[in-house]
Amino acid sequence: MKEQLSFNDFEISNDIKKAVKNLGFEEPTPIQSLTIPKILKGKDIIGQAQTGTGKTVAYGIPLLEKIFIKDKSPQAIVICPTRELSVQVAEELVKLSSFMRKISILPIYGGQSIGRQIRVLKKGVHIIIGTPGRLIDHIQRKTLDLSGIETVVLDEADEMLNMGFRDDIENILINIPKKRQTLLFSATIPKDIKRLANKYQNNAEHLRIAQNLITVPEIEQIYFEVRGNKKLELLSRLIDVYDINTGLVFSNTKRNVDRLVKDLKIRGYSVDGIHGDLSQKQRDYVMNKFRKGKLDILIATDVAARGIDVPDVEAVFNYDVPNDNEYYVHRIGRTGRAGKSGYAFTFVSGKEIYKLRDIQRYTKTSIKQGKIPSGDEIENTKHAIILDKVKSIIDEENLDNNIKMIDFLIEENYTSVDIAAALLKLLKEK
Repeated sequence: MKEQLSFNDFEISNDIKKAVKNLGFEEPTPIQSLTIPKILKGKDIIGQAQTGTGKTVAYGIPLLEKIFIKDKSPQAIVICPTRELSVQVAEELVKLSSFMRKISILPIYGGQSIGRQIRVLKKGVHIIIGTPGRLIDHIQRKTLDLSGIETVVLDEADEMLNMGFRDDIENILINIPKKRQTLLFSATIPKDIKRLANKYQNNAEHLRIAQNLITVPEIEQIYFEVRGNKKLELLSRLIDVYDINTGLVFSNTKRNVDRLVKDLKIRGYSVDGIHGDLSQKQRDYVMNKFRKGKLDILIATDVAARGIDVPDVEAVFNYDVPNDNEYYVHRIGRTGRAGKSGYAFTFVSGKEIYKLRDIQRYTKTSIKQGKIPSGDEIENTKHAIILDKVKSIIDEENLDNNIKMIDFLIEENYTSVDIAAALLKLLKEK
């Protein structure tokens, strides 16, 4: 076996290979290299992988490869803990199947018209991606027939069990033929997951990437010891010093998310927040703004943030130390993607330093202590950013008309230094 597989090494159709190339994937991630060959052979697997490691593609490619287009009944089902993840998975599968004609993929979740979902199901769907509650709803209404399902995927299985979906998952699985392939993906494998695997899988193979590959090495992880009432000031300073244009801030409570949004808006930042108390419509609206670059900073709770997959996130801020070590891995995995660098800043108050030490032991990584930037450092950074922009304009843009304006002022006995200083002052005050 070659040391590094390529997508061409997999026994998949040219249509899927073309889509993979079109998406810019150069080589499989470790979890994809481990799982895709096994899944293609029809084996049941337990794939242990974090958010951001490419697990959707890991099961998505084999799912698509097995679909028989002429049969318009559901042949594969992906069960996800949240609406956000369901939509993200559906979007990823649509991209992977962009060269496959007449394939139908449908996300099913609460918060969307059930009537619309029923109409699409009646027309025929090959792959269903859904949340447990809404899937049960369709099964009870007899609007979803699972008798033709050949492959089941339980995505983020540990999170589904944490959210109390065990009974729903079992009710869905008993409606699916026993002769099937069952794929389970989970960041952690606690006893409940093992029991679920033993009950519903057939000689499943446990595939995982090495622990030291779980966290992303390109992420620079830094923590700051700071009093609770000084966190807002620290957050503002770090956004300014690092010139963050796309950042994610995580807080443990809905109340803190709302307060932070309000406080940062007052300080002039382009910011909004999501948490479980917002309606689905509100969450979608905020997420779309963030994806389109209309927000610089998104503030979120852990559950609301599941499924966020926004490229080019420059920094993740743990405004509160997460209550679960696993949440830390999920959070920081949203920056430093696709080989790009990123920052993960964690704010630690008082006894939270012990929580941080647990996280370091769990992730087997070093999180270095940072020095809180002073007012002078912030000012110097702002100056450097402005001067870099000025240099870029001089080097790359046509300034003929602007030079004429400067010449006019020089004729009135103003020096070029005075003019430049006045224009910089105007720029800084904007």
